[in-house]
Amino acid sequence: MTLDVAGPTPGPFRWSIVVPETRITLDIHAEIVSTLAALDRGPVQLWIRDVDEKADAVATALGFRQYRDLWQLRCPLPNEPSGLATSAYTPGDLGEFIGVNNRAFHWHPEQGGLTPEAVEATMTEPWFDPEGFRLYRDGGALVGFCWTKVHRDIEPNLGEIYVIAIDPSRHGQGLGRPMTLAGLEWLAEQGLEHGMLYVESDNHPANATYAAIGFSRHHTDRAYELEWP
Repeated sequence: MTLDVAGPTPGPFRWSIVVPETRITLDIHAEIVSTLAALDRGPVQLWIRDVDEKADAVATALGFRQYRDLWQLRCPLPNEPSGLATSAYTPGDLGEFIGVNNRAFHWHPEQGGLTPEAVEATMTEPWFDPEGFRLYRDGGALVGFCWTKVHRDIEPNLGEIYVIAIDPSRHGQGLGRPMTLAGLEWLAEQGLEHGMLYVESDNHPANATYAAIGFSRHHTDRAYELEWP
């Protein structure tokens, strides 16, 4: 088993290294050192999936600085009804979706700044199902969405809330909870018994909403940075 490496790429990190969740036989220290030796210089991002104390200690000893925790949350399905009338995504919704997404995620390192080309490329993935991309409109305007993804290649099968957002102009109106439930509702209709999503550890309003719905933390993926001069 080896680490996943991406790069060189534009942006804040020239290289990205990912340590997988399944690593019982992996010598993390040796693999990271070997991987770094094969790269030319530049800023490096290291992701450790399902981080534990041993892996965290290895990263710290090698000079990596923790800067981001991403929590994977899970909940049982079915959940409570959403009470929200949503519709499936259509190609004509692309522009409005990008507008809501980029306003909601202007701060986010991956989800912000989406382009039509990037969205359409994602929609060519075999998992994409427009019926699982639920949109909520009010007065004809798109104000929120819950894009889901089904994972049937892992046990237990998981229904993921892939991306969810409410337009910032509608924040504070209590739409986050029913929008989440609308996505979970659709996933439960596909016969799934477990819901999942990823959320930033410091996104306190979102985490409060998810906890109230019944989500709990399953594991943490941790990101580190290293200036490799």
